[in-house]
Amino acid sequence: MNLCASGYAGCFARTAYPKILDEVVDRVRTHRVDALTLNEACSGDVAEIAERTGYHYRFATVVHRGAPLDCKTPTGRGVFGNAVLTKEAVRGSRDAAYSVFSGVEERRWLCVTTARRVNVCTSHLSTDGEAAGSANSVQCAELADVLSSYGRRTVFAGDVNRHTSCAPEGMWTLTDETATQAPGIQHVYGNLAAPEVPVEPATYTDHDAVLVRARLRR
Repeated sequence: MNLCASGYAGCFARTAYPKILDEVVDRVRTHRVDALTLNEACSGDVAEIAERTGYHYRFATVVHRGAPLDCKTPTGRGVFGNAVLTKEAVRGSRDAAYSVFSGVEERRWLCVTTARRVNVCTSHLSTDGEAAGSANSVQCAELADVLSSYGRRTVFAGDVNRHTSCAPEGMWTLTDETATQAPGIQHVYGNLAAPEVPVEPATYTDHDAVLVRARLRR
């Protein structure tokens, strides 16, 4: 899910804080998800979601104009960034900035490894288009390299702001192309078995929710 929760973006009026947090918690509980990825989230909100669901999490702060961005409206919700939450304990995590980005917002990837050695990654790529040479296209190639380095039992979900896939060879691609809001730019990549991707309308943010069901390969 992309929460558009910084308090600065134009979609904030629809976010209706804190109803967006209730919506996320309800989705987690209803579907009993194994993992949840969040883009455009706030660290305090992620901590609250984790506490209410009992999930473990890692958060990656995104630098804005050279410094962490404090979320507002309301304030006191921590800093802006991306997160991965998992039902299982987290064994380790890594995050790093891409080599390039456009505008004033840094772009980063985040990967978490769970106790069952499943890797769950997320990222939010730049919005300057997917033409060759754009920041988005460079980030896309770097993301593919990151995912390749994790190998088996890896899944990625995030807002890549493009329609063509960044998945490395050997990973399938699913998108939110049936969404009613900004269709086709939220992607899921993986090498798990038998994937399917229902898209569910989201009430309090400007992207619909993407639910992926897949199995670990034996």
